[in-house]
Amino acid sequence: MTTPISMDQLLELAKQAGDAIMEVYNSDDFGIEQKADDSPLTKADLASHQIIVEALERLTPEIPVLSEESAKIPFETRREWQRYWLIDPLDGTREFVKRNGEFTVNIALVENQQATLGVIYAPVLERFYYGVLGEGAWKKQGPAEAEAIQVQAKLRSPAIVAGSRSHAGNSLIKFLENIGPHELTSMGSSLKFCLVADGSADLYPRLGLTSEWDTAAAQAVVEAAGGKITMLDMQPLRYNTKDSLLNPFFFVFGDSSVNWSQYLEREKE
Repeated sequence: MTTPISMDQLLELAKQAGDAIMEVYNSDDFGIEQKADDSPLTKADLASHQIIVEALERLTPEIPVLSEESAKIPFETRREWQRYWLIDPLDGTREFVKRNGEFTVNIALVENQQATLGVIYAPVLERFYYGVLGEGAWKKQGPAEAEAIQVQAKLRSPAIVAGSRSHAGNSLIKFLENIGPHELTSMGSSLKFCLVADGSADLYPRLGLTSEWDTAAAQAVVEAAGGKITMLDMQPLRYNTKDSLLNPFFFVFGDSSVNWSQYLEREKE
């Protein structure tokens, strides 16, 4: 595909947003339990949002931008978009508050309801993951050269499962019981997807709510690395198809031969 701006520009933009977040993260008055007006978390969100949105509107004025911090655009307007930027300026609210470093800046390009380009930057870790459908996916750590990444195409035994550090529920516990022997690796934010993208994990099942900006950049990276993200019926996860910006539950995986839906708890007939 032809990217509207260079990947180097996008990586630099994500880095600038991450630097703005880190100024707040490392500030002396940091201390917050939830989002509130003028809180450090909100300041970090908005600083990242402003940097990314202003740059994209300047560099690609013909492409609309949808961000978590500007998500009130009505579906009547959005449904006309064939191509748009989908941004999460700070993904991993709980990880930010806990100060464990597992939060990210997410920038995605969505074309015809499919995430085709994604950049993920974890500022504390100084780590990028990025990918373009049809071209490949890469991981870049600090000043080192970027390395191409690929999913684990053959399911390991026991399976290595990426799970949320902050979200869990009975349905996920049952699902994990049903798949049998496995090792669970916990991680925050979109970094869970990246564990599948670089082959560190086989599967990330998300049986809980997320929004479209939480997943788009990560989906592009995973699928550029040879993996898939599907709804529970094993059909591809798509974007901007309805009024709500909430995602259905989904699976992220490398081995496309496995029907993960078979491990879900079924209603008793």
